[in-house]
Amino acid sequence: MKILLIGATGTLGTAVHKTLTSRGHDVLTVGRGGGDLRCDLTDPARITDLYERAGRLDAVVSAAGDVPFKPVTELTPDDHLAAFRGKVLSQIELVRQGIPRVAERGSFTLITGVLAREPIPTGAAASMANGAVEAFVRAAAIEIAPQRINAISPTVFTESLADYGDYFPGMPPVDLADVAQAYVRSVEGAQTGQVYAL
Repeated sequence: MKILLIGATGTLGTAVHKTLTSRGHDVLTVGRGGGDLRCDLTDPARITDLYERAGRLDAVVSAAGDVPFKPVTELTPDDHLAAFRGKVLSQIELVRQGIPRVAERGSFTLITGVLAREPIPTGAAASMANGAVEAFVRAAAIEIAPQRINAISPTVFTESLADYGDYFPGMPPVDLADVAQAYVRSVEGAQTGQVYAL
């Protein structure tokens, strides 16, 4: 399959890229500052340009999304809008603009996260964004068939515990290899409208 991988140079994207290419897929990498193609996903016009440069695709995979982390009493309307643009609208635009550019039985795989179901202090904007993406996936699945759409919703990565483990007390971590396998399940499988919680 020809796969467009968004966020390919990040921690998760690197693992997903390695796993998908090891399975024989042709992966076109996209990052804000690196990759085969560069794109600021918060700008819908840049997404249009990205798809024009990418050509026909079998799947679009997202491993990127930016949200601010602050106490809820300090979050401003601009912070909420930044979370919406950085994780929700950017991925919705990938799907909206990708529908005519992805194969009839192709797929979209988006990224959410554990904070949609297990909130933490300073994570209200991320929880809002993750929940919105998951709701969109379920709704879009019933309209875009036979194309498919799923979301990957991991907890903190085992490999990132040293940096972020204190923010997720009592939550079991997940290995990046297991998260990457969930992307394989979404891309190569037959399910749609699913949120794969890890």
